[in-house]
Amino acid sequence: MRIVGLTGGIASGKSTVSNLFKSNGVPVVDADVVARDALKKGSGGWKKVVAAFGDEILLENGEVNRPMLGQIVFSDPDKRQFLNRLLAPHISSGIFWEVVKLWLKGYKIIVLDVPLLFEAKMDKFTKPIIVVWVDPETQKKRLMGRDKSSEEDAGNRINAQMPLDMKRDKADIVIDNTGSLDDLNEQFQKVLIEVSKPLTWTQFWLSRNGALIILASLTSGVVLCIKALS
Repeated sequence: MRIVGLTGGIASGKSTVSNLFKSNGVPVVDADVVARDALKKGSGGWKKVVAAFGDEILLENGEVNRPMLGQIVFSDPDKRQFLNRLLAPHISSGIFWEVVKLWLKGYKIIVLDVPLLFEAKMDKFTKPIIVVWVDPETQKKRLMGRDKSSEEDAGNRINAQMPLDMKRDKADIVIDNTGSLDDLNEQFQKVLIEVSKPLTWTQFWLSRNGALIILASLTSGVVLCIKALS
């Protein structure tokens, strides 16, 4: 199967592109959704985070107060890295099983929507890698407008991530989202054509259909050997 990596930065428009893939019938594994599941009350990730950051990060219903936790870690690089280390095994495991489920359903192309694709070194499992890029000033303005945050808070959250220019340099495909939604959709249609091209032979053999052909061939070979020996 072809596993397409999709990443960007906060307020870059990555989620919009992710939704465009979904609306065009391409399944998306969203790391943010997996991360939310990893923090659900009673989960292994929840227990680790509460033990590390204390009960004060919990809401009355026992769920993690995600905005509060975000404020704590975005302003402190050490705490942010610590949180990432705590949750990384749970998120990686969740993503893996979501990919397996889609593989078993026979999908040949899926998209991994991962904000920390490069930081988590998950880029080595994806090809091509799509980066949704905007210039820093546009990114900050959109973030402040979306979250009603101060310039300082917006700057802290942006600076907590790998710069978009650096991600752009690592990308196979760059979507420039500094323009309108129509501009974005026009670029997306070209990207969709690119990622929908026929699988390479390697990708085909790693797909469910390829695996079934290999299994059928091995089974046939075993049957022939048994007949020859009987």
